[in-house]
Amino acid sequence: MLRRWLGLPALAFLLLHSAPAARAQVPGLERLPSAVLPVTPPSARVNGEPGALRVAAASCPGPSATPVRQRIVDIAVQEWAFFGFRVVDPFEVDDEPAGVPRIRRRSRLDPVEAARVAESIAGYWSATSDGAWIIERQNAVWQGPDGIAARWQYPWSAAFVSWVMCEGGLGGQTQFRRAVAHHVYIDQAIRVRDAGGSGAYTAFDVGERGVEPGDLLCSARRPSYDSLAERRQQMGAGARTHCDIVVKVEAASGRIYAIGGNVRASVALKMLPAATVGAITSPTRPAAGTRGRPIFAHLKLGAPAGADDALGQTPTMRALACRQPAFRMPAQVALVDISIPRPISCQAE
Repeated sequence: MLRRWLGLPALAFLLLHSAPAARAQVPGLERLPSAVLPVTPPSARVNGEPGALRVAAASCPGPSATPVRQRIVDIAVQEWAFFGFRVVDPFEVDDEPAGVPRIRRRSRLDPVEAARVAESIAGYWSATSDGAWIIERQNAVWQGPDGIAARWQYPWSAAFVSWVMCEGGLGGQTQFRRAVAHHVYIDQAIRVRDAGGSGAYTAFDVGERGVEPGDLLCSARRPSYDSLAERRQQMGAGARTHCDIVVKVEAASGRIYAIGGNVRASVALKMLPAATVGAITSPTRPAAGTRGRPIFAHLKLGAPAGADDALGQTPTMRALACRQPAFRMPAQVALVDISIPRPISCQAE
């Protein structure tokens, strides 16, 4: 059903739905040196070990020389690589609850991987105003019988987006309201649209504007929204929502590639089905009878257009190109049609 809906090639279908051993998590790549991609790793924003982690840095850097759209994509793709290039069913996400994040006790990561990424996830939380107390509660969870294998108590998808925006140059709350819940910055973008409020993103209904790398695509559950008008009736109220960062738009094949956090307890890439009408490329709704939640909000970044293939231009993808053939491209990346321009010189990569 997923293959028919997405139009994925047979290889993608087999890798996504075959036996567990075939789709096992591949080792994540270490983050690039700051000379290649100047980003403070999220793990550097906390001190201590799991069970005794503390926020060490909560501030955001200033604007970068890299255009904001490209920088947001650069950062999101590096985290995707760090988590092992996971490609998943587009709508299998861990939603946040209305108001206060829902408690979840079961981990989907093995203990070794959970330990490897624990400080990074804590670093995502540090970019939000509630990060300190959430990390403190997670410390108590890790001190329990499951130890490091315990799942994060609170879903961290909005924290991931908030950290990317913080490092991406949108650190001011008037630019982007970093929060533990996606609906906070969705509402900010709606206010920009309706009342001329301040913010880097403006909310549109799906299909009103063309989708570009750096934009956000958002869905909802409990309540499930079909349009911005439905959210406007509940502005400020809690809602289980999820947003992903667009990293590539491929109109010819009808796909939008987007990266999100806390997707099966990982940072993962989704291949969303897309439709092109004139100059507008937008995500399409799930077909009748298929599982999935419709995207109800397109948050458009108010920045100049970037490269046609922002994903292929990222330092992470260029570094992969430089490692060929010594470094075997992960099977998951082969599912994504990425044109990677090989650098003239790979020495700095």
